[in-house]
Amino acid sequence: MTHPLIRAMGLTVEYGGKRLLPFGPRPAAIQAVSNVSFDIARGETLAVVGESGCGKSTLGRALLRSAPLSAGTIELDGRDITALSGNALRHARRQFQMVFQDPYASLNPRMKIFDTLAEPLRVHTGQNPDAVRTAVHQMMEAAGLDRDFARRYPHEFSGGQRQRIAIARAAILRPDFIVADEPFSALDVSLQVQILRLFGTLKDQFGLTYLLISHDLARVFGFADRIAVMYLGKIVEIGPSRSVFARASHPYTRALIAAAPSPDPAHRPDEALRLHGELPSPANPPKGCRFHTRCPLVEPRCRIEEPLLRAVQGAADHQAACHLVPQA
Repeated sequence: MTHPLIRAMGLTVEYGGKRLLPFGPRPAAIQAVSNVSFDIARGETLAVVGESGCGKSTLGRALLRSAPLSAGTIELDGRDITALSGNALRHARRQFQMVFQDPYASLNPRMKIFDTLAEPLRVHTGQNPDAVRTAVHQMMEAAGLDRDFARRYPHEFSGGQRQRIAIARAAILRPDFIVADEPFSALDVSLQVQILRLFGTLKDQFGLTYLLISHDLARVFGFADRIAVMYLGKIVEIGPSRSVFARASHPYTRALIAAAPSPDPAHRPDEALRLHGELPSPANPPKGCRFHTRCPLVEPRCRIEEPLLRAVQGAADHQAACHLVPQA
């Protein structure tokens, strides 16, 4: 049996918790990601979904070693990269790249598009100028960009074009793994579809593996192979995309699906599944099940005992962390 491309084990990311003054009070640490474990197979797309503030982006940055880990280990293609630093980490980063949510903020406004795409090649490959020029032009064509755009600056492009440039920059090194953090949230619906198609084209062409971060469960359904639902720093449900939609087991997942827009004007979401209240503070998460303060199905046990991810009845590859879900 081959090992997964990405293996995350017990990932925990904390912020704060240090005294600002030698004798001052110690502020509470914010646990953005709490003991999260999962695998991603080579060539697979795993979508991580949830509300803003649930830890999705922090999880993505942690996998790329851009967020400090408080605990846990990360393996890339069987190699432990948790403790890499300096030149070793920079060399490993050729294998994993990131597409950020705001393409305009992530592109240097003073660099022409050609230099933006050429920079990763110059840093990591040492190719001669002719080879770099050829690679940049080929990547632009693969991303649906006219090679005549190479001498333009980011402000001369639309939002959709800038996102294509950001995706091209991430893919130009032919990495094994790409984290895409809300890559279409700032785009209108037609452009979102185009960007998803581009991700699919590049995946087929270059054999890419994705972690796709999104707050829109319905948007990633047709693209992702598996879906992981996060709530307050923890994965509460994970499984094949179709299984998660057809047999959503965690009340939070069911609420997200019920809240998705429907083309049927007569459709009315189930009031029993409607979310109420605000996301609790990660500095002081609820005891027991972290969702119990907003769950319409809460029971006394939920307020005391934290549920673990376990296989859902009849689906060994579909797991949920809920006391009320029939287990395999």
